[in-house]
Amino acid sequence: MSSVRARASMRLPPEVNRALYVRNLPFKITAEEMYDIFGKFGAIRQIRLGNASDTRGTAFVVYEDIYDAKNAVDHLSGFNVCGRYLVVLYYQQTKMQKRLDTEREQKELAEMRAKLGIDTGDEGYNLAKR
Repeated sequence: MSSVRARASMRLPPEVNRALYVRNLPFKITAEEMYDIFGKFGAIRQIRLGNASDTRGTAFVVYEDIYDAKNAVDHLSGFNVCGRYLVVLYYQQTKMQKRLDTEREQKELAEMRAKLGIDTGDEGYNLAKR
């Protein structure tokens, strides 16, 4: 009972949440191996492994309890799995969305430049400047 009181009185930083973003995973890791590694720190609601070419080696791990997620981050960041050191971060929706928005805007800009025939190289910039 005392550990429950200690948890209730412990103040967590605002970025702490139940969802973790894991990078630098071995490409061949299985869901069962992920449950073995992350399940030691508490009950897991969901694990999602990246399977597309740009998401391989990443995963999302969602815990039932926020304190279990904090414990996993504290213990598994830098943990060696098959010669790779894990990067375990709290998933932050706003940062991830900003990155996706930036990538989308860069793609749209490149498409617009190609459509209008605008050269983005240094030569084109110097010619326009003269």
